[in-house]
Amino acid sequence: MYTSFFGLHEKPFSITPDPRYLYMSERHAEALAHLLYGVKEAGGFIQLTGEVGTGKTMLVRSLLQQMPETADVALILNPQLSRVEFLGAICEELRVPMPEARNSVKALTDALNRYLLDNHSRGRRTILIVDEAQNLRPDVLEQVRLLTNLETTKQKLLQIILIGQPELRDLLARNDMRQLAQRITGRYHLEPLTRVEAEAYIDHRVKVAGGVGRIFADGSRREIFRLGRGIPRMINVIADRALLGAFTAESSQVTPEIVRRAAAEVYDQPVIGLPSWRRWLRQAAMPAAVAASVALLGIGAWLLVPRPSSSTAPAPPTPAVQSGGAIDRSQQVDRLEELLQGEPSGADAAFAELFSLWGATYTPGTTSACEQAEALGLRCLYQRGTLADLRTLDMPVILTLRSRTGVESDAVLSTLDDEVGQLSLRGKRHRVSAADITGSWQGNFLVLWRPATAEVKAFAPGTKDPDILWLRASLAAIQGEAIPPMQSDLYDEALEERVRQYQRERQLTADGLVSQQTQIAILADLGSTSTPRLARPE
Repeated sequence: MYTSFFGLHEKPFSITPDPRYLYMSERHAEALAHLLYGVKEAGGFIQLTGEVGTGKTMLVRSLLQQMPETADVALILNPQLSRVEFLGAICEELRVPMPEARNSVKALTDALNRYLLDNHSRGRRTILIVDEAQNLRPDVLEQVRLLTNLETTKQKLLQIILIGQPELRDLLARNDMRQLAQRITGRYHLEPLTRVEAEAYIDHRVKVAGGVGRIFADGSRREIFRLGRGIPRMINVIADRALLGAFTAESSQVTPEIVRRAAAEVYDQPVIGLPSWRRWLRQAAMPAAVAASVALLGIGAWLLVPRPSSSTAPAPPTPAVQSGGAIDRSQQVDRLEELLQGEPSGADAAFAELFSLWGATYTPGTTSACEQAEALGLRCLYQRGTLADLRTLDMPVILTLRSRTGVESDAVLSTLDDEVGQLSLRGKRHRVSAADITGSWQGNFLVLWRPATAEVKAFAPGTKDPDILWLRASLAAIQGEAIPPMQSDLYDEALEERVRQYQRERQLTADGLVSQQTQIAILADLGSTSTPRLARPE
């Protein structure tokens, strides 16, 4: 729902364990190193524990992606099984031919042992990963221990990795579990994220989802960390709800207040405010704040009283500027502050103008503007930036402008050079100086663009996707040099270097991630006749 509004190609805070979104905090990196050690070393157990939602399953998914080709893995996600069901599940995962006596522990163990010996003779490793291992019954845990007895004279045939909540540590600490606990060769407990890690984690997920600019306002990420207690899953849930709240309120950024309201919905509690000491500090500061406000109001009133002036001559009009930067006295440049006085110009008029530049018609009062754009094959990208960023995108945009008295208006910027731009405001077009635009603009903008691919997505190094062919062909056409192999749909190192080179030339963030902003720049450089450009004023 909110993805188009914030310029995202997918929801960044889904709780599904997608390895693309794995943020390698120091703790997660150490945990993954322990798991990889368990894969490479023969025998025994590796134990990974952590609170609910700290990212254990995400690490397992990442581990599976890094498995060597010579490894065969059995992944048990639901360990609430009997001994027979547990052994049968392992055989099914490894595709071990099932014995006739399927309900016999001995028959299943013998079949598994034959498979392990055959795998070992072919130089292959066999790994068993048990997630949610705290739910294993004691008799099944004993069966797990017995599986480590399957060995040759030199090494164990099965490597076992147990993943679970802190209760797993308590379970293995029991006296009757000491034989199994003694075989654990590596232990790691995954702690929640620190504040710095949590804020970096939020930024990382937004970037992977194609976000550009600052979607979360100052203080909002810190508030998400506090309310989510540093647990990635709760951070995801609160951040996702906060993005929805900001979209509903038509706010270009997620504020701390929106975060607190989102957390209140998640926890089904009243709005969670500041800690008690902060509330006390704020209350203690109120009398001083009131006194200061009264004093400031008095000073402001004194400043507003007309006083004699030795010079009452009006300020000279702003000179007009030609597209090349030279002064042109024949063309009028309007003062933006004067244009912003009076009734504010709403979004409907701005969308009507922007749609017309794309040769389309916007119909107010029906579906949202972005939904209408999507029906026309267009997409909305809502971001924050500077005039330099707009020149890089090179497409008309809607800007939210604010007068000195706080009146906000939406205007379409259709042309721009170094000194002057053309704004459509209340159905009329005006030439205004770039300096005036900067002074009245808070940095929010919305651009319409037409994707070249059927699905809006970002491309990252290592991605294998048929649309990579479009990326290769487009960059080759722009840069005048092929990127072999041209028929490859893999985002390889050679393509990444060319992407970074292009991003540097276009003054984009040279991160190798082909987000919506980079794709818009590519489309502008390809010079489609159906794409309006942020051309220089006439």
